[in-house]
Amino acid sequence: MLVLTIYIAIFVSAYFIYAFAYGNKAPKRGFNANKTITFGDESAVTSNRTASVISVITIFTIWGAFTGSSLVPLHVPGPFTGDTSFTYTATNADNQQDDAVVYVRVGLVGEEIEDPVAPDVANPGFAIDDVATIRAWRSGLIKVRKNDFGSDAEGYVVSAIDGQPIVPNQTVSVVDGQIRMTGKGTLSFEPNQGWQMEAIWLPAPEAIVKRLIEISRDGYQNVTLSENIGWSLFRVVTGFLLGSLVGIPLGYAMGLNDWFRGWFDPIVEFMRPIPPLALIPLVIIWFGIWEQGKISLLFLAALWIMTISSRAGVSGVSISKVHAAYSLGASKRQVLLHVIVPNSLPEIFTGARVAMGVCWGTVVAAELVAAEKGAGKMIIAASKFQQTDIVIMGIILIGVIGFSIDILMRYAERKLVPWKGKSD
Repeated sequence: MLVLTIYIAIFVSAYFIYAFAYGNKAPKRGFNANKTITFGDESAVTSNRTASVISVITIFTIWGAFTGSSLVPLHVPGPFTGDTSFTYTATNADNQQDDAVVYVRVGLVGEEIEDPVAPDVANPGFAIDDVATIRAWRSGLIKVRKNDFGSDAEGYVVSAIDGQPIVPNQTVSVVDGQIRMTGKGTLSFEPNQGWQMEAIWLPAPEAIVKRLIEISRDGYQNVTLSENIGWSLFRVVTGFLLGSLVGIPLGYAMGLNDWFRGWFDPIVEFMRPIPPLALIPLVIIWFGIWEQGKISLLFLAALWIMTISSRAGVSGVSISKVHAAYSLGASKRQVLLHVIVPNSLPEIFTGARVAMGVCWGTVVAAELVAAEKGAGKMIIAASKFQQTDIVIMGIILIGVIGFSIDILMRYAERKLVPWKGKSD
């Protein structure tokens, strides 16, 4: 919730600062520069490069701030580390009370921690000072009664922490953490965790980069990074192309012929809302666990999207253009090639971008099915050993590659369908 609040605050602040600084002064180029009204015109809305840069920097900065990264200048409060102490009050069987101090040293996970040294002060009472070491983001039991005289006698209890009364299953706050008494009367100390994430949950950006360099050089589980990415790309592209080769003609047929529409519409509308992941057991039964099964799953993921986008593209062709073509003597074949296909391409490209995104989202699940190579297989294998840095690295790679493919498809759309949004 805190991260979301910070992100929204940065977004709103950046928006108003940019609007105040530039307003409508930002230069317009290309076809949109000739438009006098752009509000409500989707084709006139282009990506603001400044907003994109600020968005990436914001995400990176928040990530670094909440992981203690050395790459960002500001950090949120991290976990407490160092030396601290608290005083406990013990009551013995004779109803006498005595105080003692527990000296605690908190260190990061993976560091060598030496026990703190208690001051050499004579204590005439039955409660004896104690020492303990605990890891940051962890809690540890402190058995203070093991040093106290008469602690084995019935009636001995720890009754207060830093002057605060405490009973079993109760928690009290101390200067650098919290102390909870278990049901059996043992103290459990948990140092303040701060707002930063532990590396096992979210590593710092430089840890991801370090792991990327390491795996790029040495591979992971005897498979190089290029092989893993290459196999994922092969599966996704093959499944997408097969889905397009079947889905686009089927969509055209459903948009142009009532018999095809009536025959296939129930099938398409039934299969469309079913997530590809739900089909994994059936795909295994039908096609097995090897490449045929994985590609078949990706094929089904792309098929229905491409079918619907093609059908929508045909349905969205202006009827006036069709009538105009017929009035000029065009045949059905000419209407299809010169009117319907060009005007349906924008919808098809939009569907292709969506289908490619769905295929990338499905490839990880597809590679769960006995894959020996692939980005998804690398992620799943790393997750079993809690190697969060490799998991996040794989996710970032999949996202970057998917985004790059989307950019290529946008570029192809601009080149192949330059008339999109420029005619009625």
